[in-house]
Amino acid sequence: PAAAADEEVEIAGARAMLPLGVSELRGTSHCGRDLLRVIPLTRWDVEQAALHLVGSPAEVASRVRHGGFLCDAELFEHGFFGISAAEAAAMDPQQRQLLECGYSALRAAGASKAALAGAAVGVHVGQWASEFGGVLLGTAAGRSVYASTGFSCSVTCGRVSFALGLHGPCAAYDTACSASLVAHHGSVRGLQRVECASGLSAGVNMILEPSAMRGNALAGFTSVRGRSHTFDARADGYARGEAIGALACRLGMGDAAVPSRGARTVGSAVRQDGRSASLTAPNGQAQQGVLGASLADARLGAEEVAALEAHGTGTALGDPIEAGAIAAVFALAHREGAERTVSAGSLKANAGHTEPGAGLAGALKLLMQ
Repeated sequence: PAAAADEEVEIAGARAMLPLGVSELRGTSHCGRDLLRVIPLTRWDVEQAALHLVGSPAEVASRVRHGGFLCDAELFEHGFFGISAAEAAAMDPQQRQLLECGYSALRAAGASKAALAGAAVGVHVGQWASEFGGVLLGTAAGRSVYASTGFSCSVTCGRVSFALGLHGPCAAYDTACSASLVAHHGSVRGLQRVECASGLSAGVNMILEPSAMRGNALAGFTSVRGRSHTFDARADGYARGEAIGALACRLGMGDAAVPSRGARTVGSAVRQDGRSASLTAPNGQAQQGVLGASLADARLGAEEVAALEAHGTGTALGDPIEAGAIAAVFALAHREGAERTVSAGSLKANAGHTEPGAGLAGALKLLMQ
């Protein structure tokens, strides 16, 4: 195990699903494609949901009108995973979509369904409390024997291991917006400590009912314009979005018979804001610390970095603090070589804030970049 502690982790397969059915990140980012829209009737009636905000300022109602939504999220090939139609009906769509997306990433890494059964493959998933529970209770499926396992966070990751017969470590992570990146950090450390032969890192977020949307609007978190204007003078909050991302990883070069994509995770770090202006406010000093720690883990100097995927929610509070932290870490390192620059962007400007899925979705965009 000690010999593997410093091994780089190869990204051997990847899969992403974004709003409006987008799975191709390069073109979406390069063309500045807007994946946000008025909430579709397939989720809920926007006007009806706004009635619950009667008496609130007019701008609050405008904060609950837009979002980014996956297409055909109700569809699922349950037979492929040995799941009955009755059980599938009671499963959180996040479980169903993560199964398909996770298997697709493993397949892209060269693994077959037969070879995965019994293999020490880890599963680390970033997710937070599902909105499906309330939806399920209002349906006939909510009274079935499968309802109790329909929307638990622990079952979301466990479902992947169970359906594919994976014996590696399996864990769900809820660290809010960083959840999928913390999950990937866990996957990397599991590989480096030889707890598993390969790993699946994933993040998932779906918006299934309006109460959380209303709560964010009343708190002033979401945008009046319904867009995440990252590092922009128009920044007035974020737009909520859905996403599923998955990375299949292995140590070093892995199997010589399977071609390498050349992408690596060479370092990572996890930290916390600690004390700041409020519970939800970021801490610039802590952000500088985690950037420095990740560079140190990767044995890289700040001057070697060419591009950075920022959190970039599009808020007047958070974006300037993050930009300041980035500048503090990278500007000095690049001052001597004026021809070198660091580009910083965020997928949230295209797809909105995909919450626990945001970090890994951004990492996949950076991988394509």
